Amino acid sequence: MADDRWLLVIDPQVIFADPDSDWASPMWPEVEPRILRLIEAFGERTIITRWVPPKQRDGSWREYMAAWPFADVPPTDPKFGLLEPFQSAPGRRLDAATFGKWGADLISITGPHPHLVVAGVSTDCCVLSTVIPAADAGAYIELVTDACAGSTPENHAASLTCMSLYPPQVTPVTTAEICENVG
Repeated sequence: MADDRWLLVIDPQVIFADPDSDWASPMWPEVEPRILRLIEAFGERTIITRWVPPKQRDGSWREYMAAWPFADVPPTDPKFGLLEPFQSAPGRRLDAATFGKWGADLISITGPHPHLVVAGVSTDCCVLSTVIPAADAGAYIELVTDACAGSTPENHAASLTCMSLYPPQVTPVTTAEICENVG
């Protein structure tokens, strides 16, 4: 890939894809092949994140984890593992105990004002919580709308509407548009 964009794949984990999980996105089966297509196009310029439960339970995290006891397990629990096709995907890995992945660890890879192509799950939580602060910090973001999965189709659509209110920092795009312009 000849350009300077980074593909940021947010949380392709068992806990968000397994239909038996309370946090499963019903949209995941539809978006997974699109995300894999993006990874194929971006190769080593891919960053795959993983949400892990916070060690420190300060403030509202105490109540949050108490509300979701099935997720209050060590980060090594298989439910927090990456889904099989993402385990061997090229690129870098980044664990975060926050919904939003924008922060010092991501900036150390991409620099402070990167051009990010964002896909993943859940549109209405971790994607939204990453995109808005990154845009606010001056990142350029292409939000791959058909490669994001929400907790429900309605929450997905509402979150896309919210993030699309941030032009020119956030530009909604499709997988096809990105893949035809990589390189």
